[in-house]
Amino acid sequence: MEALLSELGLSSAQFAILFGTVFLGALVQGAIGFGLNLIVVPALAAFRPEALPAAAVMLAIPMTFGSAVRERAHIDRSAVLWATLGRLPGIVLGVWIVKSVDDAALARLSGGMVLLAVAMSVATARLAITPVSQLAAGWLGGVMGTASSIGGPPLALLYQHSPGPVVRATLGAAFLVGTTLTLLSLIMAGEVQVLDWRMAGALVPAVPLGLLASRALHGWLERGWLRPCVLALCATAGLGVLLHGLFPSASI
Repeated sequence: MEALLSELGLSSAQFAILFGTVFLGALVQGAIGFGLNLIVVPALAAFRPEALPAAAVMLAIPMTFGSAVRERAHIDRSAVLWATLGRLPGIVLGVWIVKSVDDAALARLSGGMVLLAVAMSVATARLAITPVSQLAAGWLGGVMGTASSIGGPPLALLYQHSPGPVVRATLGAAFLVGTTLTLLSLIMAGEVQVLDWRMAGALVPAVPLGLLASRALHGWLERGWLRPCVLALCATAGLGVLLHGLFPSASI
């Protein structure tokens, strides 16, 4: 364990926090359809920003696979098609952002995108679900997902008024395709390092644990009791990471 922590550049307390954060993120996403990287990215950026965005993207792949398979009968296949088509040009812009900024700037960007994602998630306007809106949500998700690992909120916002099984399954399937494309793009751009694989490999066991636990919470969470608390937590964490990016010499 000490050798692993040394390779990751983490203390045992930091690793425990990250593992718990991944479990909580998987629990939330397994219940409401998105949220894994809203919760994971701020913690990862605070302790090991060098692992962003690739490690978080890697963690999203088993998460989205599990969500899609579990309620696959409720997948809106048109959303998967149009969101994927929209995501492709978004990924290109996201890769450019990753290659153009340093770790501190990426931490600021991650924090800012978390706050933006929270604002989008609490928006009350009902958007019509059409091929155009699915395409637009996919594009914005591609930009955000590639640059900061947080690509879920645009499509989640579009489907926020749909039944829970439709939201979870559709977002899971769309994100599975999108995050796989994002990871491949980051690999081809040379933005995936050994640290990213090690970090994701060490934290990935928390994903199925959180997904399994989320099943018992579907009914309660869909009544809206936990979502406001999670969004408040994300806003606080996002602000903290943003400040850390502005003042990188300060310790967290």
